Formats: sequence, structure tokens, C-alpha cells
Amino acid sequence: MPTETVLGEVMAELAALEDPKARAVNERHGDDHGVNLGSLRALAKRLKTQQELACRLWETDDTAARLLALLICRPKAFGRDELDAMVREARAPKVHDWLVNYVVKKSPHAEELRSAWSADPDPGVASAGWALTTERVAKKPEGLDLAGLLDVIEAEMKDAPDRLQWAMNHCLAQIGIEHPEHRGRALGIGERLEVLKDYPTPRGCTSPFAPVWITEMVRRKTDG
Repeated sequence: MPTETVLGEVMAELAALEDPKARAVNERHGDDHGVNLGSLRALAKRLKTQQELACRLWETDDTAARLLALLICRPKAFGRDELDAMVREARAPKVHDWLVNYVVKKSPHAEELRSAWSADPDPGVASAGWALTTERVAKKPEGLDLAGLLDVIEAEMKDAPDRLQWAMNHCLAQIGIEHPEHRGRALGIGERLEVLKDYPTPRGCTSPFAPVWITEMVRRKTDG
């Protein structure tokens, strides 16, 4: 187990990396920390994989420390119940995103958690389930009921809380992009629900509005 001294040294280093300008930018996205992510990754690279230290950092409930924990942990070392507890604690959007993408997706418990989380009453937990479903839609769709997923999206996405709505919309777009037999219906659902239709999109980026997203990604695949 890492000593309190080691944990204290890492926390002190994170505190030294705190930048008010970075905090202002991060807080606009709901993340309560001021550490530049490039600096955070550099620190993680120096620390290398340390599962026990990662667990101690997670326990601090500090957002920057939790992000660092997710970079230095061993994803397959977490049990199913540990991951379930962690996703319920991960309120900062970046922590939630990294936990799902860097840890849960690499876990042997990913499929079991996907099934359990997708219909969870907590929208943050449900969004994690939908993110895992989107991963399967793209990489391992065998066994998924894509028509059934579209049924749920059509019925529930319009009124879903923001984070869950975003995850369901991503799944809708991925179905339309990857599965031509469902593309027409996916486009139709997107057009009718108009979710994220007016989302501000920087120049050169693709809109998250599903019909635009699907059409652009299919065009790129065809041109490529």
C-alpha cells in the first residue's frame, strides 16, 4: 500500500499544477479542477501504473486526483461492484467519461455492467450503459437488438437528462453510421426529435445532430 507520504507528495504536485485559467475553462464544462490535462498526463506517465496508489487517489474525492487515478490504474484489477460504485460516484463529466472509456471498456465486467446500467434510474449511470452499448454497436454488434435500441431511443431520448440524452444520441448516430439497414430509421428519428439540432458547433467540426452526423460520417466512409 502506498504510504501517506507518497499520496501526500502526489496531491501536493497536483495542487502545484492548479491553474486558475484552466479551472475557469474546466468549470464551464462542469469539471471542478484547474489542472491542465497535458500536465496531468505527463505526471501519470512518470508515475506509471500503480493500482494501489490509484485506489488511494480515487478515495480522496478530488477531481484532478481521480483523473490521475484513472490514468495510472489497471482497469482489469477492479471488481464488478467496485466499478459500479465508482460510476455512481463519478459526478464530474471528465471523470465519468474517462472512467467509462479508459477503465470500464477494458474490464471483463463491461458487458454485465452494460446490461445492468442501461436502464438504471440514475441518468449518469444509465449514460454509462449507453456509452458501452454504443461501443458494441460499432465494434461487436452481434447479439444486439438494434431495432429495439431504436425503439427505446425514439421513446425516451427527447426528454432524457442532458448526459443521458447525449449518450443515447451518440448510439443513434452510431447505428445509422455503421448499419445501413437501420440508417433510414435512424435518420428519421433524428429529424423528428430534433435533439441537439441547434447545438453550437465550431467551424470544421461535425454537428452532433444525428442526421448531420450520420450523413457526414457515411460520406467520409464512401469517399475514403
